[in-house]
Amino acid sequence: MFNSSHFTPKYFLLTGLPGLEAQYSWFIFPLCSTYLVTLVGNNLILAVIKKNISLHQPMYLFLVMLAFAELGVSASTLPTVLGIFLFGANKIYFETCLLQMFAIHSFSIMESGILLAMSVDRFVAIYSPLRYTTILTLPRIAGTGAALGLKSVMLMFPFPFLLKHLPFCGYYTLSHSYCLHSDLIQLPCGDTRPNSILGLCIVISTFGLDSLFIVVSYVLILYTVLGITSGEERWEALNTCVSHMCAVLVYYVPIISLALVHRFMKHAAPAVCLLLANVYLLVPPVLNPIIYSFKTKQIRQGLIQLFLQKKC
Repeated sequence: MFNSSHFTPKYFLLTGLPGLEAQYSWFIFPLCSTYLVTLVGNNLILAVIKKNISLHQPMYLFLVMLAFAELGVSASTLPTVLGIFLFGANKIYFETCLLQMFAIHSFSIMESGILLAMSVDRFVAIYSPLRYTTILTLPRIAGTGAALGLKSVMLMFPFPFLLKHLPFCGYYTLSHSYCLHSDLIQLPCGDTRPNSILGLCIVISTFGLDSLFIVVSYVLILYTVLGITSGEERWEALNTCVSHMCAVLVYYVPIISLALVHRFMKHAAPAVCLLLANVYLLVPPVLNPIIYSFKTKQIRQGLIQLFLQKKC
């Protein structure tokens, strides 16, 4: 199990749903359906926006980035989650676990940054609609996407190397069906303070600041909307933000709930933390394509046209 010279495990043991192993067959259909809806829904969003030139606007280009990030999160967790529930395969090699951890957190950080960019997009569209496309030009949007991707990769880059040089002295069972840094950092018997400090700084500088700036953006949006004299125009302006507000709530509520449980409910049942962690990673990629398909008229029309063309 262990490399005796470096105390490095060959593999970790992943945890599905403790105590419910005999009922795993009942979870296969919901999990497979969840991943199927995620993959199909986000790919349809990408196909519709790519096919319709009229949708090559800032709002929809940011939606493309969001769908890409969500596909990345889902693809990162899919092999081990389905492996456990379909085949009972709960072993994951050490290097594979580090790679999965890197991918999950990188795409999650990217998703948070994209949600912030989308809130700025909504503010610009409402505050200065006549200059909307001149402010958010294609090069600026592309640069924003590249910067968010590079930032997420660079922030997570040190963690696999820091973990690889720590000694693991016997306990090798993880708490989830996939590898998370907060879980892995509990296992080494060496000094994990650099990992913990760096992890805390990244959480504050990404999820913390992103959520704060999103709130500031919506305060500015509300202030701008209240200055509109026409009630109908006021409602139309707010209605353009509904899909994004739902996406923000779906993404941040589980994260905040999980953080509060870890901080103030340390004796809570492990199933609570396990449920919140699964909701945080599995639910947003499922709900966001559905939300945008129902709430955004242009996406809905594009989907109808796409299906009609395939039928013809």
